[in-house]
Amino acid sequence: MMTTHNGSHGFYNFIFHSFFKHLDAEKAHHLGALVIRITGLPGIRHVKHAFTRPAPELHVQALGLNFDSPFGMAAGFDKDVNMVSGLYALGFGHVEVGTLTAHAQPGNPKPRLFRLIPDRALINRMGFNNHGAAAAVPRLNKLRKLKHRPVIGVNIGKSRIVDVENAIDDYLTSTRLLAPLADYLVVNVSSPNTPGLRGLQEISSLSPLLTAVKEASGNTPLLVKIAPDLSSEEIREIAQLVTTLKLDGIIATNTTISRSGLLTPREKVDAIGAGGLSGAPLHDRSLEVLKELRDVVPAEMCVISVGGIETAQQIQERLDAGATLVQGYSGFIYNGPAWALSINRRLRKMRKEQL
Repeated sequence: MMTTHNGSHGFYNFIFHSFFKHLDAEKAHHLGALVIRITGLPGIRHVKHAFTRPAPELHVQALGLNFDSPFGMAAGFDKDVNMVSGLYALGFGHVEVGTLTAHAQPGNPKPRLFRLIPDRALINRMGFNNHGAAAAVPRLNKLRKLKHRPVIGVNIGKSRIVDVENAIDDYLTSTRLLAPLADYLVVNVSSPNTPGLRGLQEISSLSPLLTAVKEASGNTPLLVKIAPDLSSEEIREIAQLVTTLKLDGIIATNTTISRSGLLTPREKVDAIGAGGLSGAPLHDRSLEVLKELRDVVPAEMCVISVGGIETAQQIQERLDAGATLVQGYSGFIYNGPAWALSINRRLRKMRKEQL
């Protein structure tokens, strides 16, 4: 549950259970996105951010960048770079946009986003629906000119229409367009919703892909995002590869294809079908993967931990386990727009108590 049970959280809880949970999950997301975009309008953004600005003691230096808070929004929430200013106004220290692909694509057929409310989880099989890398360029250009904005990560993936054997050229198209406009770039090889994509995590495929993208990305910090379903040996191999290639970091983890230990009735989960599971059930596995990575990668390498985050205590636990930064997504659906503000305030309070 939330770290604080203030009025805004109680009000959102009421709205969620009275209204949002009865709406199709993707429609509810679009409705929420509209509110976030309005929050990001210039006049509103400045007023709101004055109220939500994270305390200076929460600032983190990583990837050669200054993050206002260790807590950011994970990829998948703002696929087309429409909500960055709004999410900044709500208190997120960074926003990872995307996943963006070289070719615009509609994604998988609807419905493709589902809530597992008893588990505080989501299942999605969106399929990298986005308007394409080129369409994101003017929006990123505009954001970069703002005096006040969060750190912007750009997450890129393989276009569905491109065969796996041609994946490198496809990633390079996106890299050349987006790396110059990204504060950091992420190679996503771990979504379960694009056929063949996860196979790119195999070292024989991953090594040439990351080598090519690193060369094309110039001075932009480069990270790779991995799945929680990898074995310890696979995690170790990827960590060693990333270290050898001198990439800047690893994001762990994406959604899982596992369905174990859920409270939602099995028949309901089976009826939903394929997709990546995110939210609270990922907490333990995501933490495990973080610890396994930290055993291998150099201390100075950036590791961004994501999966099952809802509270400030959980964020501090990840930071204590070696995470440089932490991201959330599903928790926003269950905690509402005051989530980041609440977490930042609680993190600050916890640090003051430790002094």
